[in-house]
Amino acid sequence: MNPTALMIMLLSLAIGTTMTLMSHHWLLAWIGLEINTLAIIPLMTKTPHPRAIEAATKYFLTQASASALILFSATMNAWKTGEWSITLLSDPYTITLSMALMMKLGLAPLHFWLPEVIQGIPLSTGLILSTWQKIAPMALLLQISHLTDLKLLITMGLTSILIGGWGGINQTQLRKVMAFSSIGHLGWMVLILKFNPQLTLFNFLLYITMTAAMFFSLMSISSTKISEISSSWPKSPILVTTMMLVLLSLAGLPPLTGFSPKLLIILELAKQNTLLLASVTMLASLLALFFYLRLTYVMILTLPPHIPPSSTHWRTTKNSPLTATMTTLALLIFPLSPTFLLII
Repeated sequence: MNPTALMIMLLSLAIGTTMTLMSHHWLLAWIGLEINTLAIIPLMTKTPHPRAIEAATKYFLTQASASALILFSATMNAWKTGEWSITLLSDPYTITLSMALMMKLGLAPLHFWLPEVIQGIPLSTGLILSTWQKIAPMALLLQISHLTDLKLLITMGLTSILIGGWGGINQTQLRKVMAFSSIGHLGWMVLILKFNPQLTLFNFLLYITMTAAMFFSLMSISSTKISEISSSWPKSPILVTTMMLVLLSLAGLPPLTGFSPKLLIILELAKQNTLLLASVTMLASLLALFFYLRLTYVMILTLPPHIPPSSTHWRTTKNSPLTATMTTLALLIFPLSPTFLLII
């Protein structure tokens, strides 16, 4: 892609998200979401492949449907209340706006577009879609968290955790694994949204850090399939080792970064006297733990690929400082969790 066009698209992404974050008016927030949607589509189709065109079309149709629902609901709400303020919603339109934002995020059962779209686009665009594109809808969802229905959030959260774990088990494509991982993590965030929005924000920031670290690592070794990871060990043993640890962090194993949000969410659910919900959530997360451990097993313990030693490139992968920084954050933030919570 032309560097000037790429810069315009990235700048448009930044402007769209910033506009949504700064707005207290539904119309301005909707405009920011539309700028975001239109700016990422050229990035999806920068490699003119039928899968990329299909992914961009699916993404556009899904996001356009969610945006139309947001605009219609906000207009009807303004007609009823006389206000366009984000935090002033009347009863029937709160649910429709929440569902539209969850559709934009890719929460189950409105998740069907996310794995297919991420599978059809490059890793770099998948990184933007999994992290940056979720900031604006999540910010709006946080602003209306006190108005949303608790039963809706619990149902969507538990469904997303189950679908995120179940859908990732049989996958051989790393991008689809990351898509189902995203669905599962978003389920944890939505589950606690009504009880403690600050904890949802903390979980979201850590999710962005860990997902970005994983995508940067996959981009460094140019792997999109599970079978390709095993051949990456001779190229860069240190990078593959840190990738394994990032996967375990995404799974939520102590003492890595991903353990802190899961621990704090379970403790918060216990404080709210929802022990049954906490137990079901922990059991559902075991599905996701299985495919993370499966990926880890493929990385480290499988036999090397059947290729002659002479054709193996020994440690030819270049690790960027950004990859190293994100990986370090994705592994070592756990001791600093109380400090971050105080800041939030």
